[in-house]
Formats: sequence, C-alpha cells, structure tokens
Amino acid sequence: MDTIASLFSFITWPVSWVIVQFHKVYGAIFGPDTGWAWGLSIVSLVVLIRICLIPLFVKQIKSTRNMQALQPKMKAIQERYKSDKQRQSEEMMKLYKETGTNPLSSCLPILAQSPFFFALYHVLSNIASGKEIGAMNQALVDSARQAHIFGAPIAAKFTDSPEKVEALNASLTDVRIVTAVMIILMSASQFFTQRQLMMKNVDLSVKTPYMQQQKMLMYIFPVIFAVMGVNFPVGVLVYWLTTNVWTMGQQMYVINQNPTPGSKAQDAYLQRLLKSITHHGEVRGRRRKSVVKVIVAKGSDRNENERRFFGGLSKAGFVAQADGSVVKGEALPAEAEGAAKRQQPKRQTKAKRQAAAAQATVSKDAGEGSESTAVEKASPSLEKKPQDTAKSGASGTGAKGEAQGDKPARPSRANSGGSRQQGKTGQRKGQQRPKHPSSKK
Repeated sequence: MDTIASLFSFITWPVSWVIVQFHKVYGAIFGPDTGWAWGLSIVSLVVLIRICLIPLFVKQIKSTRNMQALQPKMKAIQERYKSDKQRQSEEMMKLYKETGTNPLSSCLPILAQSPFFFALYHVLSNIASGKEIGAMNQALVDSARQAHIFGAPIAAKFTDSPEKVEALNASLTDVRIVTAVMIILMSASQFFTQRQLMMKNVDLSVKTPYMQQQKMLMYIFPVIFAVMGVNFPVGVLVYWLTTNVWTMGQQMYVINQNPTPGSKAQDAYLQRLLKSITHHGEVRGRRRKSVVKVIVAKGSDRNENERRFFGGLSKAGFVAQADGSVVKGEALPAEAEGAAKRQQPKRQTKAKRQAAAAQATVSKDAGEGSESTAVEKASPSLEKKPQDTAKSGASGTGAKGEAQGDKPARPSRANSGGSRQQGKTGQRKGQQRPKHPSSKK
C-alpha cells in the first residue's frame, strides 16, 4: 500500500495543505491537538472533493441508465456475431457512439477519488512515523500524532503491533475496537448504497445480465472493503466512511428526485406528484412540469408506472397537457373529444337481449293473429263451407271437379290456408317453420 501511495506523491502537497487550512479553523474551536479538529479536517476534505466531483457523478448516473437501456441491444449483437469477436467489438463501439454512452463513465467518481485517497494514506503514514510531509511541518505532525478519535490515534491501524500503538500513546484494545467498528460501518454503508440502487432505481421490466453483475458487486464490494480496511489508518477509515455516507445521501436524493424510468423509485415519485397535483390543482415547479412534459411526449411508449400516473390524473378529473401543465377534465382536447364520439355503444347484457327477443316474438304473433282475423272477415265463403273445403283438399278427382265447377275455389283455398294457420297458431305459439321446397307436400 505504501508503494502505491508513493505513486501519487505529486498530489500529497495539495491534500496536506487543504487539511492544514481546515485544521486552523477547527483548531480554533475544539483545540489544535484534539481528535475533533483533525477528524473534522479530514471530513471537510472529503466534502470538498465530492463537491468538485458532482459533474462526474451526474455523468455516472446517466451512463448507468444508458447501459441498462442498451443491455438488450448489446445482447443481440453478442448473439449475432458470436463467432466474430472483432465485428462484435466494432458493433459495440458503434452502438456506444450512436447513443453517446461511455462504459467507463460509471467508474469516473471512484477513479477521480483514487489519487486523493492514496495521497491521504501517504500523509497519515508519515504522521505515524513522525516525519514532515507536504505542507505539514514537524509541529503539525506532532499535533496530529497526539489526536485521538474515540481513544484511537488517527494514524493507527488494526494490524499495528502493541509497541507501535504504545508509541502513539494509545492501547491496542481501543485501536482495534474503533477500527473494527469503522470497518463494519464502511462495509455496511457500501452494501446499503449498492442495494438501494438495485432495489429501487433499476428498470424491473428489463432482465439483463447487467443486473446480475450489479447484484454480485453488491455483495463483493463490502467484502473487499472489509479485507482492505484492516490495513487502513483510522484517518483513512474516516475518509472512506465519510465518502460512502456522502455517496449514499447523494444517491438517495437522485433516486427520489430523478428516478430511472420503469423503476420502483419512479412509481413512488409519480405517486407523490399525483398527490401534489390533486391537492394544489396544478403542477408546481419547473422540474416537475418537465417530467410531465416528457411523459406526455412518450405517447404509447409509456411504461406501466407512467400509465398508472395518467390513470390517477383521469380519476382526479385532470388532463395532462403537452407543456407539462394540467387542466380540469371538462376541458378535453379536440382529439380526446373526437375519440369519445367515435366510441362504440355498450353491448347489452344477455338478459336484456333475451327480453327484447321475447317482446319481438309476442308482437309478431299478435300481428299474425290480426292478419288472420282480417282474412276471415274478407272471405265469408270460408265460414259457410269449412268442411267442404277440407274434403276437397283430402279427395282427389271430386275435389278437382268441384274446384272447376265453382269459381270462388281459388280464394277459398287461400282462406282455408289462413284458417289452418290460425288454428295452429291458437294451439302453438310462435311462427311455424316453412317447409323446404324439396320436401314432399
């Protein structure tokens, strides 16, 4: 570790100078030789570095989201050019260039912090040895050697020998308890940060190998930090614990205010936005309006969370507009009104259809009955000779001769057919099914 730290000796002087400047401020409040003065100086160094790295953190968030969105396309390229690794790499680089994605952007904050981390480690190692380093003269080095955080010197390690710990005016038990607690907190904060990202800010509708890799890292990183932590001085543990807490809080803010589309965090954010719109009757804030505007512009490409949000707006009586604002439900756009007019009528239930069919049958039977009555009144000969007509229909030659001798036989046959239909209608409801032309008469 000392060899690696020496590679970043060029940044040792700026790091030590920043620590000295913060120590002047906190030393005037808590005392120059106290652990609070030197510990808060290290914490302030972390905060200053992380503020400078915010642009890189924003790039990391965007790169992570782009990588998640590109996973299906990347998998398709790998399957298509499975046997041609060179073509596969070319297509991957082309995809990154078209989408503006840099796979290394997700590692930029960690890479940018590495020089400061190793420079601080180099400064604390020299403090433990009592040597001047960077902007720290011998008086400041002696003051830092006397500083204790909860009984452990800021330059002590978990693996230090009892003699070295005694030289720093501390006990080995205090050093190991403090360092063990800080290592546990450092690993736990790393695990919680990664778990928060995986459980809340990942698009659950896309199942890719990238998600499996992130889950593995969620368990591997804390173990790595725990193993490496036993070789870190207390001051470095303070630095790394502060970094993890800062990252966790920064990520929590990003997840709550700018979540990944399709994630649980987006669903929670849209539900909070829906409550705010329902309560105030409008979209408050420029950033919230931009969120609604983006969702409206998606159209049919909205995910499940966004469709649920629009459904909640409709139930509350609001309609989202293209500029990100909302209006009352009565003021529907012209397109929505046209769609409403083109809606098909609701289909009737089975009971209503059966009732309508029965009513139509009864009306038809009543109409046939009245028609038969009218035919009877118009044909008086039917009432005079109903039996003769029946006999003429049953007999062969006699009926034929009678029909030829009597001219009203033709209307009589029609009337007799009406009488037979009327008689059958009286015995049986409904219209009689007509016979097929090919059947025997």
